[in-house]
Amino acid sequence: MSNEYLWVEKYRPQKVADTILPTKLKETFQKIIDGGELPNMLFTGTAGLGKTTVAKAMCNELNCDYILINGSEEGNIDTLRTKIKQFASSVSLSSDFKVVILDEADYLNPQSTQPALRGFIEEFSSNCRFILTCNFKNRIIEPLHSRCGVYEFNTSKKDLAPIASQFMKRCQYILEEEGVSYTQIAVADLIMKFAPDWRRVINELQRYSVNGNIDAGIVNVVSDKNYDDLFSYLKNKDFKKMRSWVVNNIDTDASAIFRAIYDKMAEKVAPQSIPQLVLILGDYQYKNAFVADHELNVVACLTEVMSDVQFN
Repeated sequence: MSNEYLWVEKYRPQKVADTILPTKLKETFQKIIDGGELPNMLFTGTAGLGKTTVAKAMCNELNCDYILINGSEEGNIDTLRTKIKQFASSVSLSSDFKVVILDEADYLNPQSTQPALRGFIEEFSSNCRFILTCNFKNRIIEPLHSRCGVYEFNTSKKDLAPIASQFMKRCQYILEEEGVSYTQIAVADLIMKFAPDWRRVINELQRYSVNGNIDAGIVNVVSDKNYDDLFSYLKNKDFKKMRSWVVNNIDTDASAIFRAIYDKMAEKVAPQSIPQLVLILGDYQYKNAFVADHELNVVACLTEVMSDVQFN
């Protein structure tokens, strides 16, 4: 499957100016590009926010030779040492320095590989820069934090509306380029369903566009009524209906389900049980990043809520 077929690759921004980010963050990256010097950086935030895209775009704009290493696939210390040494030990012909983009660095072993990485950063500092990306910065050891500038990609609620508006225009551009007819309401619903995972939005757009048309009928948005039903099942300890609800809404990202429960708990949950519910949601939100079966993780979370939480 070629990159040209995948919309996320075909329409990946090649310049920082074309990326969709919070204004201050985008301005910071643009100043780095304008200055022509790249520091060691650590990009952190949830999936699909544009961390790898920005890293590649900065390298392209500064005309740097770069290598992309996936920490979850190539996290073995010997593989890392061999690849980085082979790449970093030679001088770049196109710019003053080379760049190692270490994707998903939070999957690197904190006892062996991450400590070795700090040595690489210092050893090759004369001609090589490092850009690390991660979903959870607390899984990156402190010595790496101190050697890199830390840039948070997570989007606040205040920033989400203007960014979603920009992304709406990007989605419309992609659909028009691909000759797919659409309704604005359907695209907006899709964005709000998966935001701020912009990669997921584009992948879902491509999936829904197979029939050449995107309309409200094919985008199933989890409504407030749907969550009212879920709280009713939890209150009545109706495991069968709760599990059925999860199956019917599994297209919704698990973290969005946890967040919706958190947002509605004040009106649905007895005050004395709210601290317990927060701890349960926080625990399963964290586990969500590592589990193989997201449906099972959500059902396990809701089963614990059903068992330990009192409802109004």
